[in-house]
Amino acid sequence: MSTSERMLRLLSLLQTHRYWPGPELSGRLEVSPRTLRRDVDRLRDLGYQVDAVRGAAGGYQLRAGGSLPPLLLEDEEAVAVAVGLRTAAASAVAGVDDWSVQALSKVLALMPPRLRRQMDAVASQTEAPGPWEGAPVFDASVLTTLAQACRDSEGVRFDYTARESETTHRRVEPLRLVSLGRRWYLVAWDRDRLDWRSFRLDRIESPEPTGQRFRPRDLPADDALSFVRDGIRRMPQRYAVRVRVAMPVDELARQVGRWGDVTPDGGGCVLEMNVDSLDWPVMVLAGTGAEFVVESPPELVECVAEVGRRFGRSGDRHDLEA
Repeated sequence: MSTSERMLRLLSLLQTHRYWPGPELSGRLEVSPRTLRRDVDRLRDLGYQVDAVRGAAGGYQLRAGGSLPPLLLEDEEAVAVAVGLRTAAASAVAGVDDWSVQALSKVLALMPPRLRRQMDAVASQTEAPGPWEGAPVFDASVLTTLAQACRDSEGVRFDYTARESETTHRRVEPLRLVSLGRRWYLVAWDRDRLDWRSFRLDRIESPEPTGQRFRPRDLPADDALSFVRDGIRRMPQRYAVRVRVAMPVDELARQVGRWGDVTPDGGGCVLEMNVDSLDWPVMVLAGTGAEFVVESPPELVECVAEVGRRFGRSGDRHDLEA
């Protein structure tokens, strides 16, 4: 790599982790320790505040300074980006995933306190549409605190309220955040229960980093997303939904995605879902534009009937006004 390419790579690595051992960083860049020191000095000349720990076990750490590093964002732009990412990360907007959380974590890691105050002020005085009905909402600071703890392999403690359970205090080694459907999950090793757990972020309160680093353990799954999905499948749900739908299997399967099972049934298909709330199957059925018959549960039959009556009343009022 050229010097400029190497410096950009170095800067990216320093923003990814809180602390890099010198030998590991030299190995990543394929340069000598002496060249690494020179590149760090070049970053300092550009305004990036890089701390160094000398010695055989020494390394480098990029820290927040009195202003944002040059050539990245103006102050107002940084505040606007942070507010937008923070609002999106705490909502249930389709398409928001952990890449937006990672971007927000990088901005916050280097943002000086005065700009953080501006960001909080703008966010607190701004009204925006919330997530759709039924989606859990939580403080974005929970998301960013846990994202940075995952990035830095740093222990976290928090209060957690499981479904129909009392609040308990947890000490965990966070591994990864997962965005799935309308919810966010933390996959972590529970230090007290000595086992892997997934935690819904809307049930986590007051997360605090412990300051203790750890070596990440091997997750008993292909990845964090698979771990969360498997846990959800094993969890008992409130409603077992079964509906016959008059449309091709492939079309309905594309609409339902991973949230239900679609099987052939004559000229149509059968949709089966296990859910805690009936809002989602009603939305799916309404979006098909096809005829359907609800076989179970009875609560879904009544829910669909009520939605139909509500739409009918709205249509009647429109005809009268016209």
